[in-house]
Amino acid sequence: MQRIIVLGAGYTGAIAAGRLARRLHREDVTITLVNAEPDFVERVRMHQLAVGQDLKPRPFSEMFAGTGVELKLAKVTGVDVDRKIVAVIGATGAEEPAAEELEYDTLVYALGSGWNDQGVPGTAEHAHEIASRPGALRLRERLAALDAGQPVVVVGGGLTGVEAATEIAEARPDLDVALAARGGLGDWLSPKGRRHLRKVSDKLGITVHEHAAVTGVEADRVATADGTSIPAAVTVWTTGFAVHPIAKATTLQATDTGQIVVDRTMRSVSHPDVYAIGDAAMVTGPADKPLRMSCASGVPTAWQAADAIAARLTGGKLPNVPLRYFNQCISLGRSEGLIQYVTADDRAVRAALTGRLAAFYKELICKGAAWSVANPLLMPTRRRRVVRQPALEVSAVKVSA
Repeated sequence: MQRIIVLGAGYTGAIAAGRLARRLHREDVTITLVNAEPDFVERVRMHQLAVGQDLKPRPFSEMFAGTGVELKLAKVTGVDVDRKIVAVIGATGAEEPAAEELEYDTLVYALGSGWNDQGVPGTAEHAHEIASRPGALRLRERLAALDAGQPVVVVGGGLTGVEAATEIAEARPDLDVALAARGGLGDWLSPKGRRHLRKVSDKLGITVHEHAAVTGVEADRVATADGTSIPAAVTVWTTGFAVHPIAKATTLQATDTGQIVVDRTMRSVSHPDVYAIGDAAMVTGPADKPLRMSCASGVPTAWQAADAIAARLTGGKLPNVPLRYFNQCISLGRSEGLIQYVTADDRAVRAALTGRLAAFYKELICKGAAWSVANPLLMPTRRRRVVRQPALEVSAVKVSA
């Protein structure tokens, strides 16, 4: 009996567990999904949660009922990849949670990422994050307590920052919302995309501070590199993500930022019984460019890893599906959106979809991602029997460290 453990039940971990359950016979494997929360979190909707919108509950107990996937509610505290053991602390109903060790034959590491304060002074003490549900709920409570006219500053001009600023400005038109971007507003977009983003920002009354690198955060303001002080009753920090630190504490080969270095099948180049997916993995796409941390990048890595594990266990053909991008889907509030079409390596092309149709498209993408997690057995496939142990050789492929 092969023991497969999946760490983390975000988009990538949950999809990988469900896909493995569709491809392998229950008599041959045990699939354990370890997660600290009992419900699936739609991370791409945290800006909606922060402004007071209620999201549909998605309990894992219902999502994985009848699949053969066992949910282990526990927090991962460490991984010993040499002994093939995962250390966890799980709630048992007692005053102190019980520590436990889980043994595995194959490990799928999908612990993902959290917010990255970039080491800017005052950020950890004074800024809010929306990279997690607890963070979004804290921001929700803080925004609800603000009186009309108070200033809110969103720091970060990427996808998360743009979505947060427009969502807050639409939901609370009585607030003074500002966006501080290190570069130009939407400078990664096509001319059409930039024009639409600026048009929507102007319509929503968002003050945009371009080329404004934030160097400090205080309780009532943020400071920029050029000496500007921007008033902020609430600061929302969206300047990128940092991976979970557990991997870097192991003997896995990892980058300086803690991402696990993998081959084209998402298998660790140093430990062939470990697979890493999503934000936790250093994955290169077209033109040998690292994939950006995102749901769009993570889901295909989950498919790739699950198919590779199933193939190695059953003697099947290894997947060789190229990882590439097609578009960037950006919500600009509930009634506006922007779909920026891109090259395979994520560079903007001229074509872009804007307006209500783009908002509808974005909503379909979000619903589709959640549906694929919540319905792991409704996508038919042929289960195969395990015929051999996973290969122990390490593939010689080009990787980026």
